[in-house]
Amino acid sequence: MAVSEQYLEYALGQLAAAGLAPVRHRRMFGGVGLYLDETFFALIENDTLRFKVDDGNRPDYEARGMEPFRPWRDRSAVMAYYAVPVEVLEDPDTLAHWARAALAAARRRA
Repeated sequence: MAVSEQYLEYALGQLAAAGLAPVRHRRMFGGVGLYLDETFFALIENDTLRFKVDDGNRPDYEARGMEPFRPWRDRSAVMAYYAVPVEVLEDPDTLAHWARAALAAARRRA
């Protein structure tokens, strides 16, 4: 679950360009956790940005064929984080909307 410095900087830069700042990050278990307003709303693993998902925003991901994060390939367990599609990551307005939905999902979970 390595995360390169280049990808971390890229993802944080995209989030800042979308008006989401300051996003704090913390390395954990080989990945990186992302926090906004003290809420853990995203993670990066294997140079993939993943947002927190619940029933409120899951349809957006499923409509694009995205699947839940499976941290252990040899197990069926999944986590409520889905990869952010590249076209979303590269569009600041759409990224802002999706990130706020992930933040709302994380707050509902808390």
